[in-house]
Amino acid sequence: MKLERPKKTIIIREYELEIGKIQVYDDYMVSVFEEDATLTLERAYQIIGISEIHFRNKNFGFISLRKNSYAVDPTIYGYFRQMTNLKAFAIVSIKEIDMHNFNIEKLFYNKPMKFFIEYDNALAWVRRRVKAK
Repeated sequence: MKLERPKKTIIIREYELEIGKIQVYDDYMVSVFEEDATLTLERAYQIIGISEIHFRNKNFGFISLRKNSYAVDPTIYGYFRQMTNLKAFAIVSIKEIDMHNFNIEKLFYNKPMKFFIEYDNALAWVRRRVKAK
């Protein structure tokens, strides 16, 4: 019996934006935004542009790693919702306020979106959703 080592996760590209960074992996992206930043429609277009560069003809997932507190314009989810190859949207945080905000944000997204306390669980869910489609 042969035991395989888990596949090493490699960042394909990292983008430094005005409000934080986006890390691109093989089939998902991770955002880490700065404290007190505001995710506006203009900044959402940057994220959409990055996804089109790396995932134009490929399904992918998105993980919002909320280490810091920042504001999100909920209308951006209407644009993310139009991305047919975005198959999973995960939010990771241990803050109660982020869980409350998630309940509001998911009303605007209306596609597979889930809240997690642990990053590894979010990543496993995103990968399952991306592979299933």
